[in-house]
Amino acid sequence: MSKFTINRWRLKLQEIIYEADTPAGKLFDIVLLITILASVVLVMLESVNSIDTKLHGFLNISEWVITILFSIEYIARIITVKNPFKYIFSFYGIIDFLSTIPKYISLIIGGVHALAALRALRLLRVFRILKLARYLGASNTLVNAIKASRAKISVFLFAVLIVAIILGTIMYLIEGEANGFTNIPKSVYWCIVTLTTVGFGDIAPQTPLGQFIASLVMILGYGIIAVPTGIVSAEYTSQSKSQKSNEPTASLPLNPQCCSNCLNETHRDDAEFCFKCGCKLHHD
Repeated sequence: MSKFTINRWRLKLQEIIYEADTPAGKLFDIVLLITILASVVLVMLESVNSIDTKLHGFLNISEWVITILFSIEYIARIITVKNPFKYIFSFYGIIDFLSTIPKYISLIIGGVHALAALRALRLLRVFRILKLARYLGASNTLVNAIKASRAKISVFLFAVLIVAIILGTIMYLIEGEANGFTNIPKSVYWCIVTLTTVGFGDIAPQTPLGQFIASLVMILGYGIIAVPTGIVSAEYTSQSKSQKSNEPTASLPLNPQCCSNCLNETHRDDAEFCFKCGCKLHHD
């Protein structure tokens, strides 16, 4: 087989695996998505003892079939890119490896059920299949908004902590050990649970004055929840406006082709070369 034929075969396989703008690529993504969802369902069923006891053989065989399919896909992804280490040590490459290896480890070390939970990581691959990564810019904006608001939020949380300590101490003095408020830390715990509107109910005030204070704490809790939300929302709006003004080309259509060198997928529609590594994008 000539080098030209091998390169052509690798290019075709890369288009099928990494891109979804061809019928073969779409079919591959659909089959892969169904397989991922099926594997996650198998992981959940295995955790139910009654089901695992009755269908252990079927579940085990099914998991081996899925593991082998994922192993073939993992190897195919490695051999079709120009720089295999880019994929192996990428986020999705590590996820693919961790979600495939547990079944093989079970052959060497028996009873490693804790590693079975790693197979649920396959669900993260849905982001790659549905090309959702390019739409996660909003999450970066949210992270930046939280970082910009951390000083205000820190001061607010410190004030809430002081209020919780004061009210917890007051409740300890009012209710006492007879009503479950055995010490100040436990009383502060009750105040925090009440302020956050969780309300476990393991401790409850019994005296009229304690119940009145508890009512005030509950009402105060709604306001406490709203304040940090408003702070982050205002900063998020500011970050979004700033980002739009600094990225005039953000609304341009994207090239669906994947770079065979760095696996970047966010190219402009008229791009001939990858803006990240400079490698030429292949076109039919």
